Amino acid sequence: MTQDQGLIFAILVATIGLFIWGRWRHDVVALGALLACVLVGLVPDEQAFAGFGHPAVITVACVLVLSHGLQITGVVDALAQRVLPSSAGPMLSIAALTGLGALLSAFMNNVGALALLMPIALQIAAKQGLPPGRVLMPLAFGTILGGMTTLIGTPPNLIVSSFRAQSGAGPFAMFDFSPVGVAVALSGVLFITLFGWRLVPKREVANVASFDTGTYLTEVRVKQGAKVAGKRLREVEQLLDEADAQVIGMARNDLHLSAPDPRRILRDGDVLVIEAEPEALGTILGKLGLQLEAERTLEAPADEDSAAETQDAPTSPEPDTDKKDGSGSDTVLQELLVRPDSHLVGRSASSIRLRSRYSINLLAISRANHRSIKRLRSTLIGPGDVLLMQGTPGDIAELAGDYACIPLADRAISIPNPTHAGLALGVMLLAVLVSATGLLSAAVAFAAGVLVFMVMRVVPLRAIYESIDWPVIVLLGALIPVAGAMSSSGAADLLARLLMEHVAQGNPVVVLTLLLVVSMTLSDFMNNAATAAVMCPIALSAASQLGVSPDSLLMAVAIGASCSFLTPIGHQNNTLILSPGGFRFGDYWRLGLPMEILVVLVGVPLLLVAWPL
Repeated sequence: MTQDQGLIFAILVATIGLFIWGRWRHDVVALGALLACVLVGLVPDEQAFAGFGHPAVITVACVLVLSHGLQITGVVDALAQRVLPSSAGPMLSIAALTGLGALLSAFMNNVGALALLMPIALQIAAKQGLPPGRVLMPLAFGTILGGMTTLIGTPPNLIVSSFRAQSGAGPFAMFDFSPVGVAVALSGVLFITLFGWRLVPKREVANVASFDTGTYLTEVRVKQGAKVAGKRLREVEQLLDEADAQVIGMARNDLHLSAPDPRRILRDGDVLVIEAEPEALGTILGKLGLQLEAERTLEAPADEDSAAETQDAPTSPEPDTDKKDGSGSDTVLQELLVRPDSHLVGRSASSIRLRSRYSINLLAISRANHRSIKRLRSTLIGPGDVLLMQGTPGDIAELAGDYACIPLADRAISIPNPTHAGLALGVMLLAVLVSATGLLSAAVAFAAGVLVFMVMRVVPLRAIYESIDWPVIVLLGALIPVAGAMSSSGAADLLARLLMEHVAQGNPVVVLTLLLVVSMTLSDFMNNAATAAVMCPIALSAASQLGVSPDSLLMAVAIGASCSFLTPIGHQNNTLILSPGGFRFGDYWRLGLPMEILVVLVGVPLLLVAWPL
């Protein structure tokens, strides 16, 4: 063993140990490993940060932005409404939810797919009378399985592809991972559906919400051509029941009704006052074809609402003509808590000229133990009310400062945008198609998609960089040169030789299986991208010494690095369900161990068929 090999082994052992210990975040550990390699001379100083310009890093960042666009425009919500059954038993519901999670994670960030479907999973659990964990863990595992099926599904696949390109064989194509990945994912989803969900421990959860402001009262207008136009109010209420919402009032022209007759037929232009959880607003609007009344009035400022504002505010300052239109694409949704000493108490949105002075929409009001059926713009605000506001962050912050309101923590409240949803889906599909056909590399194709998102304001410009998981980007950029040092120092060759001579006895099939199992084991305790970066040089060296094609061994690393089912720390999706599911650290292996055994039993034969040694 040379001095350089000893140094890189020492750095790798320390890095893996720190990953498993978990005291410091993975990007901090990876950056420390990179700097250690630079200081001891394993990585040239001028190449220390070359990894941050690597195509795999660029692709991961772009996919995160595009995934965020699919989330906020309502694409996934619309897909979920069409795919998930409205009435089914536990098995069918879990099958549909897990399958949808796997499908989404093949083309978008795994964490984003899980985050979008978690509220639906909790609804299914409540409807079926199941502990939340028995639905959340199958969903989390399904999103992990789906990621291994395409090049962009998960960072390990991009890392593996980049190592293949560096070896001179060129990168893997978009769907090269699909023959084995899809079969493994389908086997896993089928196992989870038939048997696996029953293996999840029953854990009762006292409270799965981060905070609770209660239900909101908001106004929605029946748009022309909406699904509910021409239906009786009773039918609409049945549809709203699925989202735990209800109609508590109605307005038609100048007629305001409290507890309207369920037999009343809805017409275009009717306004319904509904009570709903804030997270359900987007689902309700998209499912029934309704429109928030505040958004409609902003689109037509010369209508009766603007006149009401002017009449109700004789002493307000002149409007600020430099304000942006509150309907612009840089708007956000923010909840504000009205303090008892706030100057908003006893006033309405119209009386303070909320739209003309601040370019802000009041979308809904949450008020404890009280229901109001007045029009939202004329409802008097009380102490302790929570207001759902729509506007730019600066405008909302200005309002909060002027009127002594407290901004609440962000949570998943979104209003679908049908126009941008179609554009977002089209751009994503086009980027996948261009990359799959080889017209452009994945990095260039998805970077072009991000540019379209920016120009068309599909994702607000301020949110472009916020949607990128920067710790993952730093992790990848830092570990790529470290992995290169493994190869250049001969450490990867040495490890591969020890693996073949003392364990596998020169049998390529045993080497393949070992690479899969070791990658899977490491990914249960450290970041999956880091696992791929550590194992790929070993796989390439093993293939060279055995005289076999490296493709099968690299694919084994990709599958193993993507399958972390034993612990809550191996994958972010496992961590996300820890608290909502009420899980303990040792709960994951009951379903995770059979899953990993299944991956080996299904994956190894398929690898030998699809990528012969």
